[in-house]
Amino acid sequence: MYEYISGTVAEATPTYAVIDAAGVGYMINISLHTFSEIEHASEARLFVHYVVREDAQQLFGFSRREERELFRMLISVSGVGGNTARMILSTYSVSELKNIISTGNAVLLKNVRGLGLKTAQKIIVELNGRMLDLGAESREEASQKSEIHDEALSALTMLGFTKAASEKVLKQLLKEQPAITVENAVREALKRL
Repeated sequence: MYEYISGTVAEATPTYAVIDAAGVGYMINISLHTFSEIEHASEARLFVHYVVREDAQQLFGFSRREERELFRMLISVSGVGGNTARMILSTYSVSELKNIISTGNAVLLKNVRGLGLKTAQKIIVELNGRMLDLGAESREEASQKSEIHDEALSALTMLGFTKAASEKVLKQLLKEQPAITVENAVREALKRL
């Protein structure tokens, strides 16, 4: 029904925001990630999902369209409501959540407050194939990236660089060049350290 609501940020809290659009204040439930993006903004555009239940009507808002699409996928799973989906998206960023689901990491997903292991497993089973459509890594890609990261990190620490600084540089390198080899990762990291 609604695509987005744009207007002045009248109020912003970690759980909801009030957006004044042409004199009408819309109370919109938001995730922590959306809150961090609009917290200090005077104007905002939130992509919304409108939920009508027997006892309530709610708006859920997201700073990015991709976050809203992931929210919609989560609530399509039986037993996952709007507030649970919002809690999941507050705990993990969109990219983290896509990778958790695509790699089948139910133990990490159940760390969300109020989410049990069975529900976490159900989310993974029902959404696993759909994460690749959103650009998530497959298990093989994630495993390959992890091996490259670990080998390059080991080489850099043996050369005397701190683990924290090396990890930061390697994380950025793997983000920029996902298909980089271990040797090239070490060379590039040496240039940046």
